[in-house]
Amino acid sequence: MSSNPKMPFQKSGTQPAGPRCRPVKVRIVSALAAAWLAVLLLAGCHTINPYDPKLEPPMPEALQPPREMNKVSLPAYRIEPPDVIQIEMLKLIPLPPYRAEIFDVLQIRANTPPDQPLDNLYFMVEAEGTINLGPAYGTVRVAGMTLEEIRTTLNKWLSPLLREPAVTVQLARVSGAQPVTGQYLVGPDGTINLRQYGVVHIAGMTVTEARIAVQNHLRQFLDSPELAVDVVAYNSKVYYIITQGAGLGDNVRRLPVTGNETVLDAISQVNGLSQVSSKKIWIARPAPHNFGCQQILPIEWDAITQGAQTATNYQLLPGDRLFVAEDELVTFSNITAKVTAPIERIAGILSLSNSTIRGYETMGRNYNRQRSGF
Repeated sequence: MSSNPKMPFQKSGTQPAGPRCRPVKVRIVSALAAAWLAVLLLAGCHTINPYDPKLEPPMPEALQPPREMNKVSLPAYRIEPPDVIQIEMLKLIPLPPYRAEIFDVLQIRANTPPDQPLDNLYFMVEAEGTINLGPAYGTVRVAGMTLEEIRTTLNKWLSPLLREPAVTVQLARVSGAQPVTGQYLVGPDGTINLRQYGVVHIAGMTVTEARIAVQNHLRQFLDSPELAVDVVAYNSKVYYIITQGAGLGDNVRRLPVTGNETVLDAISQVNGLSQVSSKKIWIARPAPHNFGCQQILPIEWDAITQGAQTATNYQLLPGDRLFVAEDELVTFSNITAKVTAPIERIAGILSLSNSTIRGYETMGRNYNRQRSGF
């Protein structure tokens, strides 16, 4: 017999198959590759930015956003809808030749005897279109006449009574002219309605430009009008406070800009941070026209409130969005409650139904026992 018998199922001329061992170096490389792949899969794809913002030179003072201790004056206010302006008429004289109307007041002077004076007196045009010169001189119709025609008529009327009346007439008060003084709302089309004097477009103008525009428009009806214009309700320049609602809907407040608000002032307008808000706050500032960059100003709430630091207590400008982020734990709790609430209701309905059915079954068994006598 052979001292080296063959192994079962082994072909002749072949060596028995022993355990295969891979090199240790290959195993280490494979493990590192697998770990690196797992890191990539878990972390996702991220670009590496070698830029260090700390190396950036400080921004010039003129380009830094205004803050609590370094505020700026806003540009000249441009009137837009729905602002409210106040117009005060300083000089309102109708265009000549003016014809006297009912309830106008005329100042008349004439050479009269001392016992029957008619000098520097005021007379109202009555409802009949006449003026009453007193018992000595009677009444004269003047409605519809110009001041020169009234003077000529009074000279003819007083000539039989006086040697040289020398009448002069002046218009003391105009009753028929519609008053312009008042408050006006700028309409959606950018105009104000001056009633019988028509409409004037003032949107996009400063207060001075609006005053000149209204004066030029009134020159069609009045003689050298003079007026003053001011804004009494700044409704068109606003900023927004957006508070996330932790999964229950965001809250937006629209507040007018007065030119002096800071982040702390704005938060005080909404009674501070709510229970669902976090301390992650920033300002989203609209970029200039056709400039696509995003301007985000982070805010350090604790530094502003606890340390009285003004570095991030920025001045708010028209169009700013002050965004208050939600508390992530509260958000998770609310979302979980929204998801589980329908399940809890269904489970409650099923439990109540099951209890009701069991109650009916118990009542039926008790009834059957009473009938059978057990």
